[in-house]
Amino acid sequence: MKNSSITNTPIKKISNNIFTETIDILAVEEPLEIRIEYFENGLQKHKSISVTMRTPGNDFELAVGFLFTENIISTYNEIEKITYVPGTDKNVVLIELNKYYMPNINKLERNFYTTSSCGICGKASINAVRVLYKNKDLFYFNNPIDFTASAVLICSLPEMLRKNQNVFEQTGGLHACAFFNLAGNLIDLKEDVGRHNALDKLIGTKIINNTLNNNSECILLLSGRASFELLQKAIMAGIKMVVAVGAPSSLAVELAEEFNITLIGFLRGEKFNIYSGSQRIVI
Repeated sequence: MKNSSITNTPIKKISNNIFTETIDILAVEEPLEIRIEYFENGLQKHKSISVTMRTPGNDFELAVGFLFTENIISTYNEIEKITYVPGTDKNVVLIELNKYYMPNINKLERNFYTTSSCGICGKASINAVRVLYKNKDLFYFNNPIDFTASAVLICSLPEMLRKNQNVFEQTGGLHACAFFNLAGNLIDLKEDVGRHNALDKLIGTKIINNTLNNNSECILLLSGRASFELLQKAIMAGIKMVVAVGAPSSLAVELAEEFNITLIGFLRGEKFNIYSGSQRIVI
């Protein structure tokens, strides 16, 4: 059965100064437009709110995760139906909101465009995080040692991630985000050419399955670097421990410190750096 996440392409390969012709496997990158349908003063309205370059697969989860992490919806109950728009080759998703739910109109006033290399970040996203923070029980993020994870467990996570990255194993061209529990067991994993899309797919799956409240003792592992936007999405989902194989950005560290998130970077072999929340890591 054809996998829409990958495609084959003929290439010429040089090895030991010899040309050979072969077939390479690539990760697919296609645009996905997210549209919403909602009611305002009894009138039905439609709006295109995002175009993102993504790897096809888990498109509904991506759309739901995006709406949630951008603070446009707060629960899956606010969604009536999700469908592909006919005649768009499954590259346009329509989310019909519950007619009794009024979305944040101010958030809908700007159109989002995201590439696969960088998502959306800026003042609106920062404000969305701070609004959510004010609405949560302060104990949720401020409790200094609500759980701990061992350094040995943290170091074991990248190998488990690689073993379960099916598309990356074939293409070498995808980012991955994964949730692990404190026993080091894989809960879920999503892949995409865009690291922000992979995380939206992961969070969207939890929202659809109504398991988002189980995140208080959940470790988020990122296959690449930790940017501000990924921290923003993690905080919106209630994640308290973020582990990255790559480097964090300065703004990601600032955000982690502000929200008492344990942020780890440069996880390589048996080494890693703790940038915030070191009290949750034990030797």
